[in-house]
Amino acid sequence: MVNGRTVLERFPAGGPRGSWPAEEFAQARRLEGQHVEVVMDLSTDAFLVVVRELAE
Repeated sequence: MVNGRTVLERFPAGGPRGSWPAEEFAQARRLEGQHVEVVMDLSTDAFLVVVRELAE
């Protein structure tokens, strides 16, 4: 977990396609109905696909 959010997948920021793989993965999860977003983790130099926690 990162800041109360569950990390589904990590993608290296130094990859040749930048954030595209993370965005594509996130879009596929959104189509499945999950509430996800892509964030940059500067400490690990990676794009993270995380599940957003919904307020109840």
